[in-house]
Amino acid sequence: MDEALLRSLTPGVLGILVRRGADFAAAEDAVQEALVEAVRTWPADPPQDPKGWLVTVAWRRFLDATRADSARRRREDLVDEEPPPGAAPAVDDTLQLYFLCAHPSLTPSSAVALTLRAVGGLTTRQIAQAYLVPEATMAQRISRAKRTVSDVRFDRPGDVATVLRVLYLVFNEGYSGDVDLAAEAIRLTRQLAARVDHPEVAGLLALMLIHHARRGSRTASDGSLVPLAEQDRSKWDTAAIAEGVRILQAALARDRLGEFQAQAAVAALHADAPTAERTDWVQIVEWYDELALLTDSPVVRLNRAVAVGEADGPRAGLAALAALDEALPRHTAVAAYLHERDGDVVTAARLYAEAALKAPNLAERDHLTRQAARLNTARRSP
Repeated sequence: MDEALLRSLTPGVLGILVRRGADFAAAEDAVQEALVEAVRTWPADPPQDPKGWLVTVAWRRFLDATRADSARRRREDLVDEEPPPGAAPAVDDTLQLYFLCAHPSLTPSSAVALTLRAVGGLTTRQIAQAYLVPEATMAQRISRAKRTVSDVRFDRPGDVATVLRVLYLVFNEGYSGDVDLAAEAIRLTRQLAARVDHPEVAGLLALMLIHHARRGSRTASDGSLVPLAEQDRSKWDTAAIAEGVRILQAALARDRLGEFQAQAAVAALHADAPTAERTDWVQIVEWYDELALLTDSPVVRLNRAVAVGEADGPRAGLAALAALDEALPRHTAVAAYLHERDGDVVTAARLYAEAALKAPNLAERDHLTRQAARLNTARRSP
């Protein structure tokens, strides 16, 4: 079963059902049932037109649910309308669905969570990790969002800022391992940039392009993570970096600084350095100061502590880190790195091992475990 194919078809099928009159929550349920049926039947009997098959099955599931729900008798005019047979129209509704999920009746955080779950293809656990909240809390948030929009009409789409946040989180999840997901986020952000003339849209596109340009150097042949300082910079996509820097410069020239432009500026400084040793850490700290003012994000302050450690020495970095909550994801890994830079390999090895236990994914856990083993081996060597 081609899971990537199913994931790529889902937004379009969902969009067709919404346009035909299904409310979003019911349409999503119907599409999920159709996907389950596809997983069950396609291996033995694959359809010639997968999207058309999904549309037909999902629509029938929606109609069945509508007939069974006495509270939705007002939709009886729809139940008799079967979609015509044949191929479904090749319309990309994904970006429009992002806007529809960002409905004004939802808070921005709920709109982002709903979009990531329904259209972005992320699991509740992945979304919870992105928001630094327990999975149960996020599940409740998504359920409330579904109930809120279940009876509204989608004639008032949400704002650009919320859609940008969704695209950013989808890209981050893809950047952690799923290249296709990251590429999809870039594709949709390009579409948005073509429709909306706003420096933050351009800033997000620049950020994605510069980060994605390094994808070929982020893992070794055995699948292990390669830290930025150790990456083979000859493998970076210089054309993508140049495009991202060009887009960023045009956005910054408009003097309407936002979060994504500042993040892209940090990424551009890393990309501009011919070697890790020649990275302009002083400027990077200055950009993190701007980001902290814009967002007051603990993650930004964590990254700033690393930059301070590079610009002013590891003890300055540890001092900046001490002001942050130790429960913050990757706090322990940053502490381990800064202690190693400061020459305290015993503490660093212990912290690397602790950080490995808290790692959000297998690749990061293995990397941190190897770091701890490396220091322990070096310490025991004569």
